[in-house]
Amino acid sequence: MRFSQQEKYEIIQLVDASDLSANRTLKELGIHKRTFYNWYHRYLESGFDGLASRARGRQQTWNKIPVVQQQQVVEEALEHVELSSRELACHIVDHHRWYISESSVYRILKKAGLITAPAHIVLSAADEFTSKTHRVNQMWQTDFTYFRIIDWGWYYLSTILDDYSRYILSWDLRGRMTSGDVIPSVEQALQFAGLSKDTAPRLLSDNGKCYLSTELKRFLADKGIKPVNGKPCHPQTQGKIERYHRTMKNVVKLDNYYTPQDLIQAIGEFVDYYNNHRYHESLNNLTPADVYFGRDREILLKRQRIKKLTLRSRRRNYAIEKLKLNYTQL
Repeated sequence: MRFSQQEKYEIIQLVDASDLSANRTLKELGIHKRTFYNWYHRYLESGFDGLASRARGRQQTWNKIPVVQQQQVVEEALEHVELSSRELACHIVDHHRWYISESSVYRILKKAGLITAPAHIVLSAADEFTSKTHRVNQMWQTDFTYFRIIDWGWYYLSTILDDYSRYILSWDLRGRMTSGDVIPSVEQALQFAGLSKDTAPRLLSDNGKCYLSTELKRFLADKGIKPVNGKPCHPQTQGKIERYHRTMKNVVKLDNYYTPQDLIQAIGEFVDYYNNHRYHESLNNLTPADVYFGRDREILLKRQRIKKLTLRSRRRNYAIEKLKLNYTQL
């Protein structure tokens, strides 16, 4: 991936300002250390001018993105303003059946003035859960989060998330946050997944009173579910459900709600978007539904085929144009 002079400068500023180490930040950005420090030394010697691209010899131009496709990228970005460069690249591959990389989308949008800052987020989840899952319904995560409804008071959302696919299996808006308010969402998840006592998953939660109660433990034992409680003062253990709730609330809480029904409708719409339409970077840019229902391998193979066909087409078109140019010069 080639970066412009301005992009190199922005990346240097981003690394300098990051709370993480330089190596960790560069890893998150996907930039090799040697490449970055070459930029950095040139920047220290010559300032901003030192970041200008150096003249090259023979340029490989066969993989140049056609102007029509560049225009389509801009049109799709304007139509789907909620999509990042990464999500927009996946959207184009899946819906328009031609390949483009995230970096190419970023450069096109940057050139069109639709991106004014680096399209990378340095912050990420700290530590991963030590016992990683290897299939769906092996372990679920659950947690409560809260909303305030005008003139109604506080309401509490209980969510069940599949650890492997991040698919939201069930959710339930309750007026309290007790063990009795956890049970309905667990029952809904079991019914949705069609699991029996012999195939029941583990259930990961924090150490809230509702999750440590005797009532809930008896219910889970009756269903064959083994409870797992995260380490105290170590919220990364439930990082996936915590991150989901934060992402969901950043969208849902943009509006005010005057009845529980209005909030329930908004949450339902977000869950549908999250499960079925949102490309998740940690899932190889698939949706949770793709992984949960076993469509992931087929989709990834399809994307690989589209990539090969797109590059083959560009290489063929480049060869044809080169032959035409040679013919006209005869």
